Amino acid sequence: MLTPPRTVVRREGGLYALERALQRRGFRYVAGADEAGRGACAGPLVAAAAVLPEGRRGEIDELADSKLLTPAARERVYRAVVEQALAYAVVVIPADEVDARGLHVCNLAAMRRALASLSTRPEYVLTDGFGVDGLGVPGLAVWKGDQVAACVAAASVLAKVTRDRIMVELDGRYPGYGFAEHKGYITAEHTAALERHGPCEEHRFSYVNVASISGRAGSPPRARRPIGVGRVESRKRTTPLGSTVGVALGEQPRPPASVGEDVAMEGGVR
Repeated sequence: MLTPPRTVVRREGGLYALERALQRRGFRYVAGADEAGRGACAGPLVAAAAVLPEGRRGEIDELADSKLLTPAARERVYRAVVEQALAYAVVVIPADEVDARGLHVCNLAAMRRALASLSTRPEYVLTDGFGVDGLGVPGLAVWKGDQVAACVAAASVLAKVTRDRIMVELDGRYPGYGFAEHKGYITAEHTAALERHGPCEEHRFSYVNVASISGRAGSPPRARRPIGVGRVESRKRTTPLGSTVGVALGEQPRPPASVGEDVAMEGGVR
């Protein structure tokens, strides 16, 4: 039997080139998955998955890696993804679950759950950085996938906007930490607030900086969260963390800011 010719996808082909190539090979429904909040020491980890239509119907104005968009642009792209996607899903993992199970385990589990929750079953899966097994379909982990594949970029926007809205809500519940500004990432302002107030229930005690300030740095990472912290508050949420949701919590878009304001927080370079 002849081996099919190798498919070469060139970066200059644009954000849709990889999906187009897979669709030409017979994979009609290509899903992308990504997360937001890995590097944050407070707030939830959020994963999302999306399947975009084939052809021009799947092209979204301004679509790009969520970290390279302004907040206002992310909101516009978020609305477009919700309107145009064949299917999408968002999974929210609370801070206490990240502490209990570990960040990487939660990251893979959240992406797996988001992909499994899609109403259109994907025939191929693209993930940003990490491969996800147990899906029953072929897949590929793509380095900087949110800058290479449209469906991954769409998932990154869904995850980022959802998480940002949650952090704005938490800012009202826990004033003094600046969650609405830094979104739980480790900035100088956040560190200063932690030193003044100590960690709250939404902080990740398995992270070294939080554990150090809380006085629990000597404990194993998954045993650093004080007993009972985070349990009561999680039952008060209007949208239960850990559930799959189609539309994130409501919030008005923030005023426009400079492009790429979140790159440094996510571990990138301005």
